Amino acid sequence: MTTLPEHPFRFESRRSPVLSTRGIVATSQPLASVAGAHILSEGGNAADAAVAAAATLAVTEPTSTGIGGDCFCLFYNATDQSVSALNGSGRAPAALDLDVVERGGGWDRQGPHAVTVPGSIMGWHDTVTRFGRMRLADVLQPAIEIAEQGFPLTPAIARGWAGQEDLLASQGPAGHDLLLGGRAPKAGEVWTNQHIARVMREVAEGGPDAFYRGRPAERIVEALSDHGGVMSMEDLAHHHSTFDEPISTTYRRHRVWECPPNGQGITTLMALNILEGFEIGEYEARSPEVLHLIIEALRLAFADARTLVADPSQVDVPVEEMLSKSYAAKRRHLIDPDHAIELAASGFLPGRSDTVYLSAADGDGNACSFINSNYEGFGSCIVPRDCGFSLQNRGAGFVVDDPSHPNALAGGKRPYHTIMPSMITRQDGSLHASYGVMGGWNQPQGQTQVVLNLIDRGMDAQTAIDAPRVSMYEEPPNGRIYVEDTFGIEVLARLTELGHPVMPATGAIRTGVVGKGQIIVRDPERGVLWGGSDPRSDGCAVPL
Repeated sequence: MTTLPEHPFRFESRRSPVLSTRGIVATSQPLASVAGAHILSEGGNAADAAVAAAATLAVTEPTSTGIGGDCFCLFYNATDQSVSALNGSGRAPAALDLDVVERGGGWDRQGPHAVTVPGSIMGWHDTVTRFGRMRLADVLQPAIEIAEQGFPLTPAIARGWAGQEDLLASQGPAGHDLLLGGRAPKAGEVWTNQHIARVMREVAEGGPDAFYRGRPAERIVEALSDHGGVMSMEDLAHHHSTFDEPISTTYRRHRVWECPPNGQGITTLMALNILEGFEIGEYEARSPEVLHLIIEALRLAFADARTLVADPSQVDVPVEEMLSKSYAAKRRHLIDPDHAIELAASGFLPGRSDTVYLSAADGDGNACSFINSNYEGFGSCIVPRDCGFSLQNRGAGFVVDDPSHPNALAGGKRPYHTIMPSMITRQDGSLHASYGVMGGWNQPQGQTQVVLNLIDRGMDAQTAIDAPRVSMYEEPPNGRIYVEDTFGIEVLARLTELGHPVMPATGAIRTGVVGKGQIIVRDPERGVLWGGSDPRSDGCAVPL
């Protein structure tokens, strides 16, 4: 019998990485990956491919994303080695406030007041216009064709659909447009969506105005009004994306990039600043000792993020102080190697989710890290008539029980956003990785663990995204911690002894709570792209 050599970072991925020099698109659904790769073959760049994939996912994975949701983007330009950020998140209706919510019977996180203006269409347009090479009309074509011709549902997507069929049927006015005879489509059934194809064709011909000032806008206002919502045509017409300066921190001769608040990407950066003070590479990768450090760093980062992250156009978010290495050192000293922090709290004075993440890289060295989301499954499950998409419930990210909180609900304000694309560059400015891990609160946690896998443990792209993870899926920083069962019962037992409220995550639970990711790593010497796609989802990395 052959004995495998001992290695402290050993983990055998059951998937091989995908390699190419011409381009790769990695998404959570094969048809979307193929659509993105097709756009690359037609002369598009990474930004064009990313939007094509996002639009296709709006058709093929509406249980997680859609044109009723929001998006964020990071784009790496190989020519000048710059990283740019686009915030495609929407705002609460101008007329909405806590008094309106109270008069309407209270807060429902999937109700009409949780619907913010959908930012995806404008975000797609702005991504292609600012960073791409092709017309939006051409980029949308693969998604339109799939919507019109239909595609067979996978078991994973069918499960997500079935979980919200009752709410779709009851919300109205057009929930049945996303059902087959009043029920969710089943695995293997062919799903077509002529309504969403029509909306996309309208956008292809008339640009974003066709959506935000045209028929879809009218139907959105109608649907929300029927449920007691207060969104107006003016709210939709005034929507705009913002091009923001990305935020970053250094980590062991690399620089990790995120979109700034109102997104929660700063959580990853703060956790990495804390972890940089430990020799992570000297620990066995799946030991309870290193997991304890990772969990504690993330808990401390979340305590600050959930206290301070909000819409920076309306409140002051002290990003510079949050990302300072000196502040990280103070937080690091709170970590006790022998026991969990009883109650992680912010070091500053106070002042369930579904998403798709995708990554695209082209042969010229450009990359696009892109994320699109409805928030919770179909979001609000409110479906405008003859439109074929549901409206997100991103307003659930607001704080509604404390008017003094920086992230308190207010009209015209963007909520705390969980979705967050990420990138890593090297000291010389070259691209190291375009990656992300979807899944609500899990996203900063999954991203942090992927960074450690890549940089501290030297894993390849597929192994880094495949390796087992832990996650505070429910209400960080002090909620339960889910640990994938591949870590072993001894690890769970030791984490329990250290004071962590751990739960084993297996099967479908594992998939939901530790998230699903995509990644592309670039070899700067050979120009070879290494793509990985999380086996916890249906997806794949498709090379050109």
